[in-house]
Amino acid sequence: MQFPVAKPLIALVGPTAVGKSKLAIEVAEKLSGEIISADSRLFYRGMNIGTAKPSKEERLIVSHHLIDVADLDEIWSLGLFQKEVRKCIQEIHLRGHLPFLVGGTGQYIRSVIEGWSIPQLRPNEFLRKILIDWSKEVGVDGLHKRLAIIDPEAAGSIDPLNLRRTIRALEVILTSGIKFSAQRTKQGSPYNIKIIGLFLPRPELYKRVDDRIDSMINNGLVDEVKDLLSRGYPPDLPSLSAIGYREVTDFIFNKITLEEAIVLMKRRTRKFVRRQANWFKPSDPNIHWFENNENAIDQISSFIQSNQDWMKIE
Repeated sequence: MQFPVAKPLIALVGPTAVGKSKLAIEVAEKLSGEIISADSRLFYRGMNIGTAKPSKEERLIVSHHLIDVADLDEIWSLGLFQKEVRKCIQEIHLRGHLPFLVGGTGQYIRSVIEGWSIPQLRPNEFLRKILIDWSKEVGVDGLHKRLAIIDPEAAGSIDPLNLRRTIRALEVILTSGIKFSAQRTKQGSPYNIKIIGLFLPRPELYKRVDDRIDSMINNGLVDEVKDLLSRGYPPDLPSLSAIGYREVTDFIFNKITLEEAIVLMKRRTRKFVRRQANWFKPSDPNIHWFENNENAIDQISSFIQSNQDWMKIE
């Protein structure tokens, strides 16, 4: 099978815990689709429970891509993600299947659907070490606040808890002398894209967040983090700064109690949900929003198939 020149791409977006992964599997199964993860936490091998990573059984139902592609101490830059996701999309199209780009990492989704051109600057390891040491003095949030002073636009597009992206932005600015935001251009996407947003009423979403975190703890998140640390991974790795791993690491090192860790996980995840909304606004006319209820799978499947010219196989 062959697709038209502007080949289709489905982007499924929405906040953490809204149910994107499960719904994507069911819709992709109905429509001969394959799933590409746009969740930066799912890149890393061994980070399973704390990321709500799709199980091996779920990944057998529908092919998944860009999951478990890196060790914790490897750096997956936005530029590398763009390169790999384009390769995945091309291969899925060649198989005559429909690619679903699924995730809650707004920066990664936007970089694909808007065709971002990312600054191609070689890593400056010496400067990175200085910035990492600085972050230990002022904190992850503190380093992000410094970025906001220099380049407010860049800081606004980076999660304040994403140490790696904050450091990369500062590295580019300090090396080139040019704002990071000024070096990122939008060239448009080569794909025919439908963006589908999944939502739940905020109280219901927050309850799902809390229930998910309780389930993570009950299902062995503490042991998972202990295992990662026992393999020699340092606790200050950017990958281990993800919500859940950072708090459990602090518990393991007796900085906080387990109860305090759980409270922080829930509080920070709720704040993260609110930040995700800045990337995908209900008012965005390019996003077609669906409530995740018992009718969502059929509604979304019908919507995807509604434009026959868009879906037509040549």
